Amino acid sequence: METNTPPPMPPAGPAQTIQEFLESTAQRDRGHGVFELESPRMLEINLNGKMNTKMGSMVAYLGNISFKREGMLDQGVGNLLKKAVSGEGMRISYAEGQGKLYLADSGKKIILLKLQGDSIVVNGNDVLAFESSLQHKITMMRKVAGMMAGGLFNVRFDGSGLLAITSHFEPITLRVTPDQPVVTDPNATIAWSGTLEPQLKTDISFKTLLGRGSGDSIQMLFQGDGFVVIQPYEEVYLQAGG
Repeated sequence: METNTPPPMPPAGPAQTIQEFLESTAQRDRGHGVFELESPRMLEINLNGKMNTKMGSMVAYLGNISFKREGMLDQGVGNLLKKAVSGEGMRISYAEGQGKLYLADSGKKIILLKLQGDSIVVNGNDVLAFESSLQHKITMMRKVAGMMAGGLFNVRFDGSGLLAITSHFEPITLRVTPDQPVVTDPNATIAWSGTLEPQLKTDISFKTLLGRGSGDSIQMLFQGDGFVVIQPYEEVYLQAGG
């Protein structure tokens, strides 16, 4: 007679002494410079001056470091309305001083980028930290009527410097060419090249097919020459009103 008894669980690893645990999890200086990944999901910043960080991402620090939220007018009057509409959609703080700063964001994987005169646009929720040498500007996507504002705001980076972004699990990059446009789910879209200006579109039939409740399905259409980075996870913060 067959039973539905589940297979036995594999044996757990051996218990560690406190000393073994301390040694295996100890912070290590790897000599990688300003940005150093202590683990795939923990960023160490060797701070000597000023750094822009996502508010709420600090988990620990050593040394003399102070924090200040980016002011409403720090990016000029032109961005005042956008920031007021976005509310907490994009929160940036300054970390200033000397010491070691540790950042993490909900256990998401951290990707370190070194911009060299490049331009990249990152979903506001996926920005973890960036050097002050990078110009940053909050951008708002068009066709925002009936949509939740928080997920529509992105940050465009231009210039040279270090940038840390986050992803749920392993991201992949899709190439966009004039004869091969790419359509993505905004909730799974992390970043795209500064050469692209995605358009938002809705697809009622697609929403019905997936059975995701009321409202239209919002999609991002990328056309031109560049790239778009997606994650295998839908971080639900953007949807159409039903």
